[in-house]
Order: sequence, then structure tokens, then C-alpha cells
Amino acid sequence: MNLTATAAADPDWILHDCAEPDRDCRAQALARQDRLTKPPGSLGALEAAAVRLAALQRTEQPSLQRVWISVFAADHGVAAEGVSAFPQAVTGEMVRNFASGGAAISVLARELGARLDVVNLGTVNDPGDIPGVRRVVLAPCSGNVCVEPAMSEPQLRAALQAGADSVRLALAANAQLYIGGEMGIANTTAATALSCALLDLAPAQLAGAGTGLDAAGIAHKAAVIERALARHADARDARERLRCLGGFEIAALAGAYIAAAQAALPVLVDGFIATAAALAATRLNPGVRDWLLYAHRSHERGHAALLDALGAQPLLALDMRLGEGSGAAVAVPTLRLACALHAGMATFDQAGVSEQV
Repeated sequence: MNLTATAAADPDWILHDCAEPDRDCRAQALARQDRLTKPPGSLGALEAAAVRLAALQRTEQPSLQRVWISVFAADHGVAAEGVSAFPQAVTGEMVRNFASGGAAISVLARELGARLDVVNLGTVNDPGDIPGVRRVVLAPCSGNVCVEPAMSEPQLRAALQAGADSVRLALAANAQLYIGGEMGIANTTAATALSCALLDLAPAQLAGAGTGLDAAGIAHKAAVIERALARHADARDARERLRCLGGFEIAALAGAYIAAAQAALPVLVDGFIATAAALAATRLNPGVRDWLLYAHRSHERGHAALLDALGAQPLLALDMRLGEGSGAAVAVPTLRLACALHAGMATFDQAGVSEQV
């Protein structure tokens, strides 16, 4: 796939075929795991992760030294409904914090030696030009989904393309793994509304605390989502549901996941909002599913249902619910160790150790 093509030149790019994992490399990696000095399957999910990465990276011995993290920031019109414990100005303020190195994902990226790409898609409290932040401003915020679509069709195309452009940059940097993060006050409301529409579930089943709502706040949030779903009940396919109920950063994540799958770049999916975007991406292009690994099981109420719908087995469960790509970044050392074990352990023949009878 030519990721330099613009959405205007190829509006149907998200439907293009995804790459195929390498079956021969998977078989070779499985055979190596069976020869390593351990009982078969004794390293559990670490073995499965190494084999999966071998197929995705098209090598018997995968590596994750070059990690790319893109964090998309955007505000949401539905914040006007009082669904967040924090004021909307926080989104723009956090963009500055990402760039200055003070946010959790900034610290984690430094510790991992990962490239951090911050993308401002539109904030009410616009921080202006900041070194280290790419401005792809679509509007100050998405529409209030209770009264109008979150995005126009041109905005949706631009948001999807913003995700694809981040993958293009990751590929230019020879990244071996892509992580997408997000920041946006009220984005758990948008992600929950989108997930309810895609899974045909009631808001009370998925609505959670987000930035720290109490029980009454969660009940209000669920009621707001009910209104949004009723307003957009005629949105029947995944694209229209993403346009009407999502947000700029959620659409950008979906676009990134599709572009990464088309370009054979493995993706490590973060928490609830990133997984909602992953669900949308797989509904838009089912071939994306093969390229998604899942980092952790978020403390956010609806995340388990999304993971179940995707058949996902996340690596970690640390009660995280920060977003930003932070849970995915925390999982990177586990994947690196899985690769190191796969490459560095001796086989029974090399070690002179007797195999099981």
C-alpha cells in the first residue's frame, strides 16, 4: 500500500486488503519453541506472543527495539453534557505536557527508547504551535453527539488519514511496533457510545468512571449515551457509526490500525478507547484483526466486553485506565522479554539436556 496517497485521491483506501502474516515464519517459530529447554507451553503467553510476532515481522526471531508511539489529542462536543470529572481545557493543557515530557506516556517513551509522536487534531483550549507537536486541526472539537454527528464526512476522512500518516512516519523510522494513544476530555463517552452501537449493548453495560466519575456521574453518562444512540439510530454501518458517535482521535486510531495492517506493521492496542477504535477498524476492514496485539485489561468497565468481542487475550491486568497509550507502553518490556527468550534460550541439543519422553 502507498501510504503517501491522500484520502482525497483514494477515499476507499481503508477497504484495501491487509497484509498476510507469514505462515512459514510462524511454523519455524513454533518449531523452535518446541526445541527450547523448557516443558512445552511453560512460558504461556510469552511463547504465543513470540510466535505471533515472528509471523507478523516475517522472521523466525522477532525483535522490538524500535517502537513508535503516536498520541492523538482531540476535544469532544459531548463534554458540554457534563460527562467528565475534569474541565475540557485539560486536553490542550495535556498536549503541552506531552511535548514537555511530563506526561506518563512521555516518561514511558523515554524509558523504552521509543519515538513519541504527538498529534493535535483540535482542542477547545488550543495551545498553538508547540515544538514536537504536529498540528492536524480539524475543528476545535467534535460535534455534541446528543444533537449532531461527531464529524462531517470530510472530517472523518481527514481523521482516518491522520492515523495513516502517523503510520507512514513510523514506517519511515523503521518501526517494528506501532502504539496508538489518545487524549481528550469526554472521550470515554464517545468510545462507549460507539461501542454500544457496534455491539448492540446498553450504555449501562459499558459506561464507566472515565476520569473519575462517581456512581451518579456514571448513571448520568449512561443517560447521555442513550440520547446519543437514539439521535443516531439510523447510522447502520460501522463507518456511519464512527462518524456520528466517535471522535477525531478515535477515528485517527482506527485509520492508523488499518494502515498498519495494510503495511504489515504490528500494532499493540492500549486500553478502552484504543480498543473501541480497534473494534471499529476491524468492522471497517476485517483483515486488521490479524495485526492487533492487546496490551492490558483496563479497569474501565466496558473494556472486558470489547476484548471479548475481539477474541483478545491481553498481556497484562494492572487496573490501569489512564489512556495515552500508557498501558501498551508498559507491556512493551514483556514483549521484548518474550522475543529475548525465544532467541536466546538454548535448544535441548545445544544444551545437552534430555527431552521429555
